[in-house]
Amino acid sequence: MAHLRRDRGPGSRRLRWWSIGLVLALVVAGGALAGARSLSTTEDVPALTDEEGRSLTLRGFSTAGSAKQAPDGLPDLRPADIEAEYADMGTNFVRFLISWRAVEPEPGHYDQAYLDGVAERVDWYAERGYHVMLDMHQDLYGTEIVPSHAVGNGAPGWATHSDGLPIGEHEMWELYYLDPGVIRAFDNFWNTTGEHPELRTHYVGAWEAVAERFADEPAVIAYDLMNEPYGGSLQGPAFEAGPLTSLYQSAADAIRTVDDSTWLCLEPQAMGVNWATPTGLGPVDDPRDGPARIAYCPHLYPLPMDLGSGYTGTTKTLVDGTVQTWLTNTLRTSERLGDVPVVLGEFGLDTTKPGALEYVDAVYDVADDHGFGVAYWSRDPGSWGPYDAEGEPRNLVAALDRPYPRSVAGAVGAIDADEHELTFDVSPSGGLTAEVYLPDDFSPGPGRPEVTVDGGEVSGWDGTRRVLEVMMDPEASEISIRAGS
Repeated sequence: MAHLRRDRGPGSRRLRWWSIGLVLALVVAGGALAGARSLSTTEDVPALTDEEGRSLTLRGFSTAGSAKQAPDGLPDLRPADIEAEYADMGTNFVRFLISWRAVEPEPGHYDQAYLDGVAERVDWYAERGYHVMLDMHQDLYGTEIVPSHAVGNGAPGWATHSDGLPIGEHEMWELYYLDPGVIRAFDNFWNTTGEHPELRTHYVGAWEAVAERFADEPAVIAYDLMNEPYGGSLQGPAFEAGPLTSLYQSAADAIRTVDDSTWLCLEPQAMGVNWATPTGLGPVDDPRDGPARIAYCPHLYPLPMDLGSGYTGTTKTLVDGTVQTWLTNTLRTSERLGDVPVVLGEFGLDTTKPGALEYVDAVYDVADDHGFGVAYWSRDPGSWGPYDAEGEPRNLVAALDRPYPRSVAGAVGAIDADEHELTFDVSPSGGLTAEVYLPDDFSPGPGRPEVTVDGGEVSGWDGTRRVLEVMMDPEASEISIRAGS
């Protein structure tokens, strides 16, 4: 996860002022870019599709940070939690955290008991109609980057080579990224040291083992190949176009030997791109038969809010500029990678801050306008999440309970949603059906909802799941659903 833990030490203050300076530079650059090229809501990207070829609007959570340092590598999660999440917010998607250290605890040994645990939880989601993205998560390389295991997650201990270089103790965990020992661990993984070419081979092998296990599981729709990659001493386009793109290509080639259909999700480096700088990530060839199934999965963490500000005043102006620049770069990257779908793999914030829910609405509006999937960070309890420590809903729940088209037979474009009307652009094909989630207050009652549909007609209603089935007019270019007859 990318959000910052703030402290009052001098190192934190230096990072904070440097970060704010970078944001200001980005906003200035973003304003110039926006002036040169205005983005309209017609600039949407393709959607991920399911095994039946339906376009999917993905709405859900990254689940969960509790897996990062858990001894078994699994999140604190029960079937009842998924049921509550759906009942409260109608989600249909989860970015489920897995880790290399749990998949391959010893070199060449893939832990089937761990994969059984992942499969059990995938089944929980599958039984409830969810689509699952398996996310090979890492932060600060691995849990054994420091002897206390207090920070870091991802790589196994046997693959952690910091070569005796110093690693300090920091209250603000991002500062570990600047320690020589952490940088060396990443350099050894990417083999920029020339000492450990075997590490990337093992990482790719772990992905092949995961893909072989889940290739025949329809609920698993995507593999997120690495969370927030960090290049160590190699940063920017040299890292992204070089070792990172090369790793993704190797992973794609290996996965396709055992799984020919699951989407492959490519993240850019976190440093900078999370804040709206362009990415140098290169295209990845998908060796599968048929159209490529590659998606671009950036994160979004505007630094002023990541550093603790609310979405008000000057900060709101800075954040709006950052989001606009991020959007410009994201759309251009989608096009450059081959007109690929986009999933916003992480965004989130402390929702007790002033204006926080307005920011959440603004980001979901961007996703709706351009056809992006979203996995909010995260499903963990607390001020960033939808529930408190006792499992009671927080303010985020109402903000995320939005109407949306879950699946559409054909292409789906821009979405415009409010509490009483949902409109989305379509190019119907195939079975001509669209499944739409409607919140309880959109049209209350367990029976068939009181709605008016333009561009099609109601053909079914599942009151338990609050899913409206619409038979689309084959000539329709837009579907509009309004509360009331």
